[in-house]
Amino acid sequence: MAETSISESIIKHEFNKSIEKFHVIACWVGLILNIVWFISDYFVIKEYLIPFLIFRLAVSLSAAVLIFFRNSLGLNIFTCMFILILGISIQNAYMWSVMDIAHFQKHAYAYMVLFIGVAMLALWELKFSFILAAITVIANIIFYKLNSILSVEDFLINGGLITLSVIIFCIFTIRTRYRLTYNEIKFRLELEHSKKLIEQKHEELLLQKIEIQSQKDSLEEKNREITDSINYAKNIQNAFIPSEQKFNSHFNDSFVLFKPKDIVSGDFYWIHEKNGTTFYVTADCTGHGVPGGFMTMLGLSFLDEIIVGQEVQDPAKVLNLMRDKIISTLNQSGNVGQNKDGMDITVCRINKNEKKLTFSSANNDIYLIRNNSKFENGKEFIEYKANRQSCGYSDLNKLFTSESISLNEGDCIYTFTDGFADQFGGPKGKKFRYKQFEEILINNSHLRFSAQKNLLNNMNNAWRGDHEQVDDILVIGIKI
Repeated sequence: MAETSISESIIKHEFNKSIEKFHVIACWVGLILNIVWFISDYFVIKEYLIPFLIFRLAVSLSAAVLIFFRNSLGLNIFTCMFILILGISIQNAYMWSVMDIAHFQKHAYAYMVLFIGVAMLALWELKFSFILAAITVIANIIFYKLNSILSVEDFLINGGLITLSVIIFCIFTIRTRYRLTYNEIKFRLELEHSKKLIEQKHEELLLQKIEIQSQKDSLEEKNREITDSINYAKNIQNAFIPSEQKFNSHFNDSFVLFKPKDIVSGDFYWIHEKNGTTFYVTADCTGHGVPGGFMTMLGLSFLDEIIVGQEVQDPAKVLNLMRDKIISTLNQSGNVGQNKDGMDITVCRINKNEKKLTFSSANNDIYLIRNNSKFENGKEFIEYKANRQSCGYSDLNKLFTSESISLNEGDCIYTFTDGFADQFGGPKGKKFRYKQFEEILINNSHLRFSAQKNLLNNMNNAWRGDHEQVDDILVIGIKI
């Protein structure tokens, strides 16, 4: 089976290519603004106007030379930006050292603006941020010793400490934006690679190729507009999880109750139909929010490759292959301190002609409610147990198993994650629990599924009340 991971060197090359133009513009804007800020020097401390101007010109002109001749000098744009910002930082340290308290406080704003701008514009490796912070601190200490008439207390409380705090926030902000951008590009490249493999092996999947190309184009467009907002991650995730309308089009009556805890979700669902056989998946990844969102994207990609690309039919084999891919992609080996991320996932295959359900599940059980006059209220409740292991690395991995069920007309099948039952609320702030969840489904399985969805949603909201939603919520119901 072909490998779908992309080497780090290729990802780094695409990363640099995608954001180089933006950093070139940012460098030019920075060095020009550094000179323009000379206007403020006139109002801050006139007696040092000429030394300040010389320092500003030296920094800006040196940076301009480096940017113009960076290819000849073997420098990349990130190094040029780093040198420019470092020069401005040292320049500001010198300015601070010759000011009295009143002027020192005013210039502190300029110093903070520098690092806020760096946090918003720079995308470089963590080492650059640490070097910049270290040299900035050292430069301030040296110039303070050489020139400043202020006491250490005056220096710290009138701008020194708050500027240091801004520098620390700058480091974490750049690191977060760098990792988000890097991982998004990595995912996009892996998606492109998977698409090529599918095109080579399965010409009949032309529609899938068009969808992936559309998703690729969408990701490339969004990559050019990426900001430090986490809403961008939500846009990517929503492009891959099918709409409820698309999901419901495969069944006579069904619903999807999908309520992410955060902007992006660690729960996801997926569906694919071919030749009268429908696969649908209900999954809960490790974590929620951004970490769970990245696991979601891996899960959706693996399902496309295994079920659509390789046409694997056995749900148990799907889970076994997915587990292998998760372990390989996340480099899981069981070493102390290493992550054991994975997912609790249910894979269902329904043969509509034979009215037969075959499923395999990691940790999450399946409920079936069937009309049967022998039981109270004329309804029989059957719980099918899952394999008690996650789809991911564990010390005692066992092969997943499949189970087949013959279906009757009117059978209601429910798959779900643990978010609904684990929600805290009610008069005592306790978990909702599975027993209440089962009773709601049994007592209302005769309703249209759209009404069941509304009832479950209203019950969840009423139970939660003022409590925070503790996890992503996903409940899927279908009727045969």
